[in-house]
Formats: sequence, structure tokens, C-alpha cells
Amino acid sequence: MFSRFFAPTIEVSAHCDLPCGVYDPAQARIEAESVKAVIQKALDSSDPDFRTRAIVIKEQRSNLVKEHLWVLWTDYFKPPHFEKYPQLHSLVNEATKLAGAAGTKGTLDIEVADQLLAKIDEIAAIFWETKKA
Repeated sequence: MFSRFFAPTIEVSAHCDLPCGVYDPAQARIEAESVKAVIQKALDSSDPDFRTRAIVIKEQRSNLVKEHLWVLWTDYFKPPHFEKYPQLHSLVNEATKLAGAAGTKGTLDIEVADQLLAKIDEIAAIFWETKKA
């Protein structure tokens, strides 16, 4: 019985096959593309009711962008990824802020939507590099 308490410990690690097989930054990109399209539709319309509906949808989609990015950041990316790609923390932070109240959620500026898409593309490039390993 005591031998179990004093036995040498073995450090083990496992690769998470489920999250690594289902996560994809394309989900965030699809929602960000929707945000950009809704912004354009709102800008093209003079109907106040339509614009209001568009803004509500844009805010909902902006939240979904943040959620998809946070899932990648918290569930997919691991310490070795952050060591190899030290800019990853700031990229995710910048992207989620671009989807937040100071970004696409709070503006009808197409340029902000384009900036968000560019950040998602940077995150996606890193994501796909990690999948090669």
C-alpha cells in the first residue's frame, strides 16, 4: 500500500484530438464577413427601421466573432503556441477589440470591418501553422 505513495511519478501529456479536429478560425471569419456585409447594407439604406434591424444583427454577429476567437484562444491555443508565436496574445486581443464596442459592434465603418478581417487572417495563418506540427 505504501509503495503506491512512494512510487516514482510519471509525467504524461496528451494531444487533444477533439478540439484540434473541430476548431477553425473560418467560423470567426464567416461572422466577420457577415458584419461587413450588414454594415454595407445599413449604409446603403435610408430606411430607419431597416438600419435599426441591421445594427442589431451587426452587433449580434460581432459578438459571435468574439466568441469564436475566444474559443480558439482559450481552448485551442496552448502554451507552446504562445511561445512560438509571441504576437498571438496581442493579435487575439486586437481582433476581439475590433469586434467589440470600440470596433464593429459600435460603428458602421467598413474600414474597421476590413481591419477585423485582416486580424482574423493573421490568426488563421498561425492556426494553420500549428496544425502542421
